Amino acid sequence: MSKTRFFDEMNGYGETTRALYAGVADWLKKTPSDILATRRAQAELMFRRIGITFAVYGGNDDTERLIPFDIIPRIVSQSEWSALEIGLVQRVNALNMFLSDIYGAREILKAGVLPPDIIYRNAYFRPEMAGRRVPHNVWVHIAGIDLVRTGEGEFFVLEDNARTPSGVSYMLENREVMMRLMPDLFSAYRIAPVDNYADALLAALRSVTPSSARGEPTVVLLTPGQYNSAYYEHSFLADRLGIELVEGHDLSVREEVVYMKTTEGPKRVDVIYRRVDDDWIDPLSFNPDSALGVPGLMNAYYAGNVTITNAVGTGVADDKAIYSYMPEIVKFYTGQEAKLGNVQTWRCREPDAYKYVREHLDELVVKEVNGSGGYGMLVGPHATRADIDEFAKRLDADPANYIAQPTLALSTCPAFVDDSIAPRHVDLRPFVLTGANGVHVVPGGLTRVAMRAGSLVVNSSQGGGTKDTWIIEDANPSQGA
Repeated sequence: MSKTRFFDEMNGYGETTRALYAGVADWLKKTPSDILATRRAQAELMFRRIGITFAVYGGNDDTERLIPFDIIPRIVSQSEWSALEIGLVQRVNALNMFLSDIYGAREILKAGVLPPDIIYRNAYFRPEMAGRRVPHNVWVHIAGIDLVRTGEGEFFVLEDNARTPSGVSYMLENREVMMRLMPDLFSAYRIAPVDNYADALLAALRSVTPSSARGEPTVVLLTPGQYNSAYYEHSFLADRLGIELVEGHDLSVREEVVYMKTTEGPKRVDVIYRRVDDDWIDPLSFNPDSALGVPGLMNAYYAGNVTITNAVGTGVADDKAIYSYMPEIVKFYTGQEAKLGNVQTWRCREPDAYKYVREHLDELVVKEVNGSGGYGMLVGPHATRADIDEFAKRLDADPANYIAQPTLALSTCPAFVDDSIAPRHVDLRPFVLTGANGVHVVPGGLTRVAMRAGSLVVNSSQGGGTKDTWIIEDANPSQGA
């Protein structure tokens, strides 16, 4: 069997250091491992002081822990990034048109591009949104599109995150830590800034203010509360945006208008950046047992008196079976071929695909169509026979709930682990903001890294870490770092 071919972000295929990493390579040669270890410890201390933790549910150890941070940056050239940006804008525009259509005329179903049941049986399809318009036809205001670079050096989309994508706080904090702890390396490059993210997000949110609003719009961030795994990010973003962080009990609805409790009395709310899933945002419309939402919120939403971002019902676009149709979806709505390709995907709902997957479980990565965070999946080549047999039972019970993909040769990037430098697999989650003011792609995004040797799972809930992501000009950086 031939050895799997991995593209390394710093060294390509191992022949020579790529030009854009010359400054990093020089810095690593000059910096002793004990200094790198000190910098890593200082970074961890900084993260602990600011409280940047992630909750892990169902574990046997402490539920709150730091996401590991690797001090060696991941670098992407401006020319590579410009091509990715074009593809990201195209894809997010297509997602917005797709959501507007399936809750509207459903032309894509009439054209036979998608089987109707893949929409109507989707756990995140909201019939309540059928026939309803959202401000400026923007459904996905904040998207996190997961990209991977494969063994041939090409980027592909692995997942579309259109509900409540997380990770922005880590992107911003990683940059701040790198600037403070590695100023010599940082100054050797001309790096595209990410610190304007908050301004861009606030502008996008304000741009979709309902027409019924009066005066300066009031924007709030709705969180499930301090026990949510991403609560740190919620409080961080509210602070950066300069808006109130609220929970369901801080809001009320009167005459189809949302109000926030303040020391000066009720204040009208115009835009809600929600980090609460659909099922929990309004106990009168969805889960009646929810204590996280706001009774009557959907009535205010339907009346056009408040904008919810991302829009209710966007979870359909998160579905991995829908993902498998994205090239066709992009072509249907834009008239163009997708600039960013998909990873090859087998839909187990289809008999031939199911048969193939069932016979090759030990070779494939199999995922639940609505799964996230690295849960509910099988990485065949790294699974035991017992794990495969157990997963096969779940697949047999409900084939339509699964898709499968080849085990990808994810690119690697140097990481400082166990007091030495070693390659670790990475992906990239750029963040795309959409409002009435257009589409804005944050330069870089969040690089997630599998900290365990050989692991392809980068999710923080599965032990993955993060890196700072630098978009740099194509010209050679200074060699003096």
